[in-house]
Amino acid sequence: MRGRWTRTGRSAAAWSVAAGYALLAVLATALALALRDGTPWVHPDPWLALTPTVGTLTSALFGIALAMILVVTTRFAVGRFAWARRLHGELRPVAKDLSVGQIFILAGLSSLGEEILFRGLLTPVIGVIGSGVLFGLLHQIRGPSRWVWTAWATAVGLLLGAIFAATGSLVGPLLAHAIVNAVNLGYLRDHDPGNDPEQNLA
Repeated sequence: MRGRWTRTGRSAAAWSVAAGYALLAVLATALALALRDGTPWVHPDPWLALTPTVGTLTSALFGIALAMILVVTTRFAVGRFAWARRLHGELRPVAKDLSVGQIFILAGLSSLGEEILFRGLLTPVIGVIGSGVLFGLLHQIRGPSRWVWTAWATAVGLLLGAIFAATGSLVGPLLAHAIVNAVNLGYLRDHDPGNDPEQNLA
């Protein structure tokens, strides 16, 4: 009975987090529209002189490529390094009881909220480095892996910001963020490094 109530509580928490990300997306969009000329999904001064169509396609390709690299890097690191397995273990409770539907909704809304805020609103104002570092610092967790996670999020934030600033389109960062979150939440839910015999022998 206690387990069922625990799962119910975690499910309710997941929906609350999803609603929070949706609200963040709305607020960040409103702020960007109020404070900037143009929309938050278009960079006002991109590094590359691309037409809107080419910029969007290039952004999407870069975003998908980055997502694939990050997913593969995550698997490799968890399989090879103790610090990555420790981080995986500390993050795992967040995803342990999520359904597939919840994973997709959380991945989509977290991508939308965070990308509109950090890239769409903040990158044109404080730059790729400023928004990337802030993105990393706001990804805090408790435990020994706190600064590992912060450093990882900072690096990812810098790459997402670079795609946005280079192509002028937020499509790539949105795709990358959503794909990585969806795949890695599923990986966190389904993979327990502590039960891997090969890793226990390493």
